[in-house]
Amino acid sequence: PPQYPHSVSIIPGMLLYSVSSQKQPIPPINFCIIFFKLMININENTKMIKNQNHLGGICMVVSVLFFSLMDVLIKVTNEYDVGQVMFSRAVFGLIPIFFLIPKNRLRNFYKTKHAGLHFYRSFIGAIAMYAIFVGLRNLELAEVTSMAFSGPIWVVIFSILFLGEKIRMRRWIAVGLGFIGVLIISKPGFDNLNFYYIYPVIFTLGFAGVSIFIRKLTLAGEPVYLIAFYFSICSAIFGIFTLPFGGWLMPSGKDLILLVLIGFFGSIANLLLTKSYQLAEVSLTTPLKYLSLVFAIIFGFYIFNEIPTIHTLSGAGLIVISSAIIFVREHQLKKPITLPRQQ
Repeated sequence: PPQYPHSVSIIPGMLLYSVSSQKQPIPPINFCIIFFKLMININENTKMIKNQNHLGGICMVVSVLFFSLMDVLIKVTNEYDVGQVMFSRAVFGLIPIFFLIPKNRLRNFYKTKHAGLHFYRSFIGAIAMYAIFVGLRNLELAEVTSMAFSGPIWVVIFSILFLGEKIRMRRWIAVGLGFIGVLIISKPGFDNLNFYYIYPVIFTLGFAGVSIFIRKLTLAGEPVYLIAFYFSICSAIFGIFTLPFGGWLMPSGKDLILLVLIGFFGSIANLLLTKSYQLAEVSLTTPLKYLSLVFAIIFGFYIFNEIPTIHTLSGAGLIVISSAIIFVREHQLKKPITLPRQQ
């Protein structure tokens, strides 16, 4: 895996995280300042925004940003085993979830009549999370982000297989374009026998399965916090299972902050993603998900010296067009829109 030597320095009133490469020094990126400025007085700021669509759009943009920052931190903390980072994402991600639980449900919030559905959603989600983390560690940000957009393509196929849905020509064309885009992005990897390109594909397959089970759980009336809770517990257990294989390290105080932020960024991004769909029309908020590709290119260039290739950009373009066609068609049919990312 590529190495990204890093250091954390404290100066009065500011926590700076810098990443250096062997090619040239990279300007410091202040992750914590971004996080806390966005979260301070968030309730007061949202009350000032009367337009629900605007507020939903803001939630989506912040969600995409937080996912992108989490991806950067996963890549930066590459000296820690993927299982350890996954455990941190799950455990520390539980903290924001507990704030969503109604006070009258605190004693028995974990009770459910759909344990089987939760198990399959959580187990498949944990595998998908592990796969995307490995991909982020070993591939460029823009490559992984672009391939992750192909998730809705697999959702269409799984909907045919498991939900018995009928798919017309327009969505079959979208599926075909998406597959071509994935193959274009992966071609350099196949030519060089880089098997790490398979991990984003595993993630998108898991993403599709997770989407199907989330639909079923939602129709069954399960609250968002309960779905997220069981997913986090399963992911934490999955991460612990990697402990006997070695690679876990005792983090320093500064690195512990980064591991905590991975959990916070991921969990809050998921919650804001769901909130954006509750507040605003999906036709307005869903297109904003493509900002994650912009963030991936910017962060990849300035932090890791990653320059997207023509294969990545052209493949990403086809995948974006593909998922946009699927989104428009599902919106016209008034079907549940597949969330752009759940992790």
